[in-house]
Amino acid sequence: MTTKKQDTGKLGEDIAVKYLEKHGYEIVERNYRKPWGEIDIVARETTGQIQELIFIEVKAQNINFEWRPEENVGFHKKRQLSKIVATYLKEHRISESQDWRIDVLALKLDFETKNAQVEHIKNIMLN
Repeated sequence: MTTKKQDTGKLGEDIAVKYLEKHGYEIVERNYRKPWGEIDIVARETTGQIQELIFIEVKAQNINFEWRPEENVGFHKKRQLSKIVATYLKEHRISESQDWRIDVLALKLDFETKNAQVEHIKNIMLN
């Protein structure tokens, strides 16, 4: 049996994948886990000749909450994401010249109407 939080997270990730695919991203991997962290979605975006690897943190919450889901991505979470991305790049033997970034998909879910508001925040390490 899963908790409400786990159900919300799974639904959020499923919606995030559909959103990304609709916007031209190729999903490479979901739920890359290590003991020190997790990447929800790894995707690829191709713009012209440039192919960028995108590491995506999904933050989902019920639409009735007042705070913004992306507010949960603070200093410590960014540091954890940097560490897990470095591990991913090394483990997959990805060249240091490969362009990559970390994005957040913030979703506010309305369970009654089965709708979601999606905010795509690109390159959170610059914020």
